[in-house]
Amino acid sequence: MDLLAKLEAIAQRHARMKALGGDAVGVVNEKILSPTRAIIDGRETILAGTNNYMGITFDAECIAAGQKALAEFGTGTTGSRIANGSYALHTELEREFARFLGRKHCIVFSTGYQANLGMMSGLAGPRDTIYLDADSHSSIYDGCTLSGAKLVRFRHNDAADLDKRLSRAEEDGGGKLVVLEGIYSMMGDRAPLADFIAVKKKHGFQLLVDEAHSFGVLGPHGRGLADEAGLEDDVDFVVGTFSKSVGAIGGFGAGDHPYFEYLRFAMRPYMFTASSSPASIATSIAAIRKLAAEPQRRRKLAENSARLFEGFKALGLELGCAEASPVVAVRCPDEPSTIAMWNALLKAGVYVNIALPPGTPNKLCLLRCSVSAAHSGADLDRIIELFGAVVAQGHGKKVVNG
Repeated sequence: MDLLAKLEAIAQRHARMKALGGDAVGVVNEKILSPTRAIIDGRETILAGTNNYMGITFDAECIAAGQKALAEFGTGTTGSRIANGSYALHTELEREFARFLGRKHCIVFSTGYQANLGMMSGLAGPRDTIYLDADSHSSIYDGCTLSGAKLVRFRHNDAADLDKRLSRAEEDGGGKLVVLEGIYSMMGDRAPLADFIAVKKKHGFQLLVDEAHSFGVLGPHGRGLADEAGLEDDVDFVVGTFSKSVGAIGGFGAGDHPYFEYLRFAMRPYMFTASSSPASIATSIAAIRKLAAEPQRRRKLAENSARLFEGFKALGLELGCAEASPVVAVRCPDEPSTIAMWNALLKAGVYVNIALPPGTPNKLCLLRCSVSAAHSGADLDRIIELFGAVVAQGHGKKVVNG
């Protein structure tokens, strides 16, 4: 049997998408003009689906830091830190992140995906149980699988459901790790952290919060949801990525446990992956210092997020959650109508993410926008205007396959 025969259904689905217009999962940015502009299909396009929350990718100091590291340290590390040793830049970045997060320890990974693979599999093992919000990112699910731990899902953002499941498992041996996200990447909603911490005080588990989409974004210091809620002391471990607010490639895990540093020798994704390139590490160092020094970026992002959220609400669009966040998801009736709407928006000059099952909660079809601090008011008003025009043309209505 052909090993790739199982991909036939995917190929057919992709062909149907392309028959409706452009390739929504294969967009090529022919030229990046700024954090909020690119040339796509020969047209200047507003970027509203990049996760570039702080708009930091073209910052002159970050670019200069990357260029300097490239000249001084070369293009790559050619091996893992366990095998080849660390560059001074790696340890400097870990110190900067630990300081920014107010944590004793930080470990840097080559990607955000690997940060979740490493942290889940390092913290929990076959004798342990991981309690996981059902809407968690696929990298978290994959890390749980790699850990070999028992996996128990609880209903999304439902602390009472977690409490119930923990009560049923009081006699289970091993450790218990509960995993939440600060901002959920598809719908843009936050975890009700205080409710979950009340359950933690009752049952005594250890808590990890993935701040990938909330790091740099939420809280008076930009440390994420736990910072915003004033509950950082009740969170045992934090994980996140450089590919959003930091504008680079990489990930991190942080905590205060006295054995935290020994995770380096227990996480296969860390041990057996080449460490991040010097240029990427150097730009991340510059970016984290800039985020600490420029809180106005967070304020601008909050203003922009509210502007887009309220504009979409005024259009009568069905949104992913009830409060403004840098992730603004628009619910669509079905896959064909979602693809049609995405095509119309791109032709009109705005790029957003298309999100379809199985990558979405509850089999929803979404058009997902991510707001940047670099968006101007005119950018946001244009995005709102174009969504309104596309809906008025009937693209948001359900399409029935004939």
